[in-house]
Amino acid sequence: MAVKVTKEQCIACGACVNTCPFGAITTEEDDKALITEACTACGACIDVCPVGAIIREEEAKTAGIDKSAYRDVWVYIEMNEGQLRNVGLELLGEGRKLAEAMGQRLCGVLIGDNVEPVAKEAFAAGADAVYLVEGPEYAHYSPDAFTIACTDLIKTYKPSVFLLGATNDGRDLGPRVACRVETGLTADCTGLGIDEQTGLVAWTRPAFGGNIMATILCPEHRPQMGTVRPKVFKKPQPDYSRSGELIRVASKVRPTDIRTKLVDVIKVCTASCNLEEAEIIVSGGRGMCKPENFVLIEELADALGGAVGASRAAVDAGWKPALHQVGQTGKTVGPKIYFACGISGAIQHLAGMSSSDIVIAINKDADAPIFKVADYGIVGDVMEVLPILTEEFRKLRGN
Repeated sequence: MAVKVTKEQCIACGACVNTCPFGAITTEEDDKALITEACTACGACIDVCPVGAIIREEEAKTAGIDKSAYRDVWVYIEMNEGQLRNVGLELLGEGRKLAEAMGQRLCGVLIGDNVEPVAKEAFAAGADAVYLVEGPEYAHYSPDAFTIACTDLIKTYKPSVFLLGATNDGRDLGPRVACRVETGLTADCTGLGIDEQTGLVAWTRPAFGGNIMATILCPEHRPQMGTVRPKVFKKPQPDYSRSGELIRVASKVRPTDIRTKLVDVIKVCTASCNLEEAEIIVSGGRGMCKPENFVLIEELADALGGAVGASRAAVDAGWKPALHQVGQTGKTVGPKIYFACGISGAIQHLAGMSSSDIVIAINKDADAPIFKVADYGIVGDVMEVLPILTEEFRKLRGN
């Protein structure tokens, strides 16, 4: 639907110009309203026009695809240095629910070099079939190679839904593939469901800086695509008695298709910042007071074999790099144990760690919101509490 101005009816009152929240309406030489390309079709101007000169005009639908030809729910199973990333298993668990609700199969998409053994993990996690594309050109993630492989799979086998993890690779691959198959993509989802009225996938994601949650549908294009944050969903219990159909697909990538060459892999971070896969995370916030005090966070994380996290306030202050940030605008995590040290518990931070199994909060403010979600709370100065905890945990591990 597009918003249009009927010039003959416009009285040049300017009400719509002042009302548009996006600054998408200007005036022409005769002072009549002109709607620019910045318009989002929100309709705010329609409600304020005193003479009804602004209307919605239905645009001709350009998507002439046969949607009935598209079936099955696909999950992209991401690999990293030869290892299966947990987000693929998490999405298989949630994809199983979508597939059953839609009466369709759940399929995994596995691309890599000598990765066939990983297919059994996909079957154990609920997949009915796995599409396997193998070759040396897929040994490391390459935007060109993986985009060509995924695009070919979609155009050949026509899935109804395609889920990817909102990781660095997934956020790069998803938009490329969506563009080539001419469909939409909902990014950074935190919830999935089925819309009761239409039967479409209802993609839920934060909007307006996390202040609201938007539900997005893709009615006219296929597949319905979206990236989903890691750790939003729990991994399903594996059932290794399950089996499924392994569909081998020949690679269509030619050497000339790959425009980049991997020269070297330089690791700039240890396991201490691998937040998505960590089972224990120790996070620090504004209450750590200064960057030097984060050594206490790092020492406790080291004693527990965990990862180091940080609140947005700590990252914005330059105390820790952004790759450590947990929260609405950072990483979504779900470890077995989450330590919140000097973190007040802003809603944006809670959104990124609320799926943790056990939350332990340390804060000198007994009324801090973090204690409302914590399983265990310590009211005290983190500078005094952290060294004591670290020492005790080292003793326990030593024994």
